[in-house]
Amino acid sequence: MKDCCCSHRTKERTQEEKNALTARINRIAGQMNGVKNMIENDRYCADILIQLAAIDKSVKSLAGVLLERHLHSCLVEDIQNGKSESVDEIIELFKRFQ
Repeated sequence: MKDCCCSHRTKERTQEEKNALTARINRIAGQMNGVKNMIENDRYCADILIQLAAIDKSVKSLAGVLLERHLHSCLVEDIQNGKSESVDEIIELFKRFQ
């Protein structure tokens, strides 16, 4: 597996998929802006930490959706095309999520 964190491959997504993923990202960005405002307004530490935990859960949920779609589309396609190195890529992805 190469050291670079980014592949030069692309993945076409339907407009519906793009909209759903973008909506999740926008919610996460809104949550982050909310935390920024909380800090600027001297909110109580525990309240901020609770919001950060919610953001963490949102990010993990987004990653889970992307990983599931990746397994069902990209990985299946690569295996069907004889690209078994994609299994190593998946193993590395799982290691990152532990």
